[in-house]
Amino acid sequence: MLATLDGAAYIARVSVHDLKNTINAKRAIKKALEYQRAKKGFSMVEVLSTCPTNWGMSPAAAMDYVKEEMTKVFPLGVYKEAAL
Repeated sequence: MLATLDGAAYIARVSVHDLKNTINAKRAIKKALEYQRAKKGFSMVEVLSTCPTNWGMSPAAAMDYVKEEMTKVFPLGVYKEAAL
């Protein structure tokens, strides 16, 4: 929804459920800050992460839940990326 706004420069959803996605999350956050620094508009990076304690799961089960269930409902990706 935010990607449809005119003032949005960079909108992304990432996850930290494994090493590859954690590295992608770091890159997305860095890119969002670069857009902000260049005053291109607002940026937002949504990060899917776990809370095994509140979920009542082991850490490994919580990571699997994010990978197998949450990413189906909340697809990962860059939703808007203006020219930098």
